[in-house]
Parts: sequence; C-alpha cells; structure tokens
Amino acid sequence: MSSRVCIPDGEYKERIKKAAALVKARGLDIMIVSSTESDYANARYFSGFWPLFERAGVAISAGGEAALMVGPESKIFAADVSRIDKIFVLKEFRESADPAYPELIPDTFSDVFKSLGVTGKKLKIGLGSYLDCTLPISEGLKNDFPESQVIRCDDIMVELRKIKSASEIACIKEGFRIVELATKEVIAGLKPGVTELEMVGIAQKVIYENGAEYEGLPMYVFSEASTRHAISRSGYRKIGKGDIVQLNLSAKIDGYSPSIGMPVSMGKIAGEKKRISDFCLEAHNWTTAQLKAGINASSVAKKFLQLYKDSGFEKNYVYGPCHGTGMIEVEAPWMETSSDYILQPNMTFQIDTFVSGATFGVRWEKGCVITEKGCTSMSDILTGIVEVDV
Repeated sequence: MSSRVCIPDGEYKERIKKAAALVKARGLDIMIVSSTESDYANARYFSGFWPLFERAGVAISAGGEAALMVGPESKIFAADVSRIDKIFVLKEFRESADPAYPELIPDTFSDVFKSLGVTGKKLKIGLGSYLDCTLPISEGLKNDFPESQVIRCDDIMVELRKIKSASEIACIKEGFRIVELATKEVIAGLKPGVTELEMVGIAQKVIYENGAEYEGLPMYVFSEASTRHAISRSGYRKIGKGDIVQLNLSAKIDGYSPSIGMPVSMGKIAGEKKRISDFCLEAHNWTTAQLKAGINASSVAKKFLQLYKDSGFEKNYVYGPCHGTGMIEVEAPWMETSSDYILQPNMTFQIDTFVSGATFGVRWEKGCVITEKGCTSMSDILTGIVEVDV
C-alpha cells in the first residue's frame, strides 16, 4: 500500500454527491465546470484529471451522476487517471491551435447530458467555472440547448472548496514541508553573480527530489527592482550585493499548491529596506493573530488597511491580508474590505503580506488553517529577515 500523501478515491465520489445536492438546491438541472492547464482546479476537484494543451470539464447532474469531458487528444490519458468513469470527447475542449480534426466524430453536450439522465430542451444549466469557460464551450452549450438558461453558479464551487477535508490539509502540509526544504537550499545557494533563474532551478530540483508533482506556482526569485511586482516571472538578472531578493517557492501535492514567501537581503539590511521589511513582517504577524473561526473576513481586511494607513504605508498597499489556498495557490475566497463571509474551521488561507516601494518590495507569505481558537500556521520558517553574508 502506497504511503504517498494524496486524496483518496472515495473522496472524489463524496465531492460529486455534495455538488449534486447544491445543484438540486439551486433549482438547476446540471452544472458544468471547466478548466485549463493553468487553472485546472474545478475539473480536477471532481475527476483527478489535469489537462494539458486542451481544456477539460465535468458535468454533474442534480441526480448525482457525473461525466468528464476532454479534448480530442486526451481520451486515453483521461481514462488512465480519471476517477470518473464516463468520459466524452468534445471538440469544444480542443487546444488553442484550433485543429479541425476532420476525421473525428466528436461527442456533444447532448450526448453528455443524456448519459447523465438529463433530458429536455428548456434546462437550467449552471456554469460553475464562469471565468474559465471559453467561448467554444459557451457556444457549444447554446447550440445544443438553444432554449435553455445558462446560469452562473461559481458560488457552488466556492462553497464546496472553501472548507478543507483532512486529506486536503494533509496534501497542503506536505507541500509546505517540501517548500521549506527548497527555501533553505535556495538561501544556501544565494551569492552575488547568480541569476534569478539559476535559483529557480535549485528550487525545482529540491521539490521534485522530495516528492512534488510540479511547481505550485511559477516560482518567484526576484531581485531588487522586480521585487516591486505583485505578480511577475524570474529572469536572467544577476543578483548583486545589497539587493533585496524575494523568494516565493511552491510545491504541488496531488493538485494542492501552497507557497512560502520571504525577503532575503544580500548583506546587512539597513535604512528604507529595513523599515519596509520590518513593517511588512509586523503586518504579517498582526494578521496571523487576528484569524479565528467566527470572525467576519471584512473586519480583518478593514483593520489591516487601517494598519497600513496608521503606519504611513497607505500608498504602498496593494491588496488585502489573505487569500484562500488549496488546489490553486490563490483561490477563493479572498479576504478583502468588501468580503462578507465568516471564517470557519478548516478554511485554509495564505497570509500574504506585500509592500511595494518605489525601487523594491517585500512579501511575507505562509499558509494557515482556521481553528475555533485562532489559526494554525503550516510553516514556521518565517522568523525574520535573512541576511546573506556577501
């Protein structure tokens, strides 16, 4: 029996069952979720299938039946890994090169629905992945069911995914264990003259050697000016003495993608860099202390913004204190001043604290699990600024 940390097969069946109950409660006949290679979460959540090049989707009826939908080149691949037995090949899920596949006789959405016991012309079809639904998928649904209503229902997926099971939390924790190893190895390799991408290579080697299936996000190793970027990619810049180097490293375990972020100083940190880094860590630790079940998310976010204002960093504020984490490193729900939900036990968040300055920025980031009495950190590596002896 394998000891690999993963989601057990039975949990996929439970997810479909719970989704069907929510679909029925919303008065829908069926829900469609769709995924791309980069944001695979909703289709993989039910099927275990992660597409590449092509798209993938899952249809779930109010009666509890499910089918996986893939592009023309993925049927055999999907059959080998999917936890859903019914698999259909639809041209709507083809890759962006837009091949014609003239010899293919594809399945249709009508075929899929019929296999799940969903018939009729005037259906209520829910879109559970509105932002990931491509035009071909949307048009395919309208062509097959022109008299039906297509209704956005992303909230169903947020409801299903926001509170994590024991297996999900185990996957996230295993990812953090591996990321800590990679972080330590990258710090050990930092020296003037190495490139950002060389350091990414070190991190990749460590995560794969220790059991990760992939990076949980495109790994961040930024230096000096590029540390101002809230989202960016590492490049060929050589790291120099006195630079701030921002690490955000990640490891994916059975689809779950936690990350750890921390600034590193190439030499003794001082002046404005120390001032900003110290405040950012203060705000990070402040956030950690606020989180517990029963708290309204917006109240934390409003107080977080006020902390920036009171400390003279309002112009350096970019986003709120936390975002959900799980199959995608950044997933719903975000914690923003407009958020209207209550924190519940076993919700998982990245406490993601970012300050962007005029010439550099810093970010402290770790994962936590909400509990009745507070939150439990899933990494204890963030204790203060690391200063590399150069």
